[in-house]
Amino acid sequence: MSSNSVVYWGTGRRKTSVARVRLVPGNGTITINGRPGDNYLNYNPSYIAAVKAPLETLGLGSEYDILVNVHGGGLTGQSGAIKQGAARALCELSADNRKPLKTEGHLSRDPRAKERRKYGLKKARKAPQFSKR
Repeated sequence: MSSNSVVYWGTGRRKTSVARVRLVPGNGTITINGRPGDNYLNYNPSYIAAVKAPLETLGLGSEYDILVNVHGGGLTGQSGAIKQGAARALCELSADNRKPLKTEGHLSRDPRAKERRKYGLKKARKAPQFSKR
């Protein structure tokens, strides 16, 4: 990466994961926390596809390198956070990118998260066994 190249930033969140994504002009390599993307994501095709989805939507799959710092959660949450961060960075690249990314759902924060445990219950919704007598 040369010192004068343009860098586009985006932040994504999913469950408890937070990803800071940088898009740099390049050849399409993905680096997550200093490791190759497919290695970091355990070569799982669904995780890799989720990370690449925003770039594939716009047909820019091999034009930008994705550099990511991500922490918190597991691989599902992290790949979702990277997807949202990459989509936000692409919106920073050009305002015209927003509409196709929005229609594909890449800019939406997924609100699903672990439900808290309530007192009197064993888990979030599991009640202790009921005894009539």
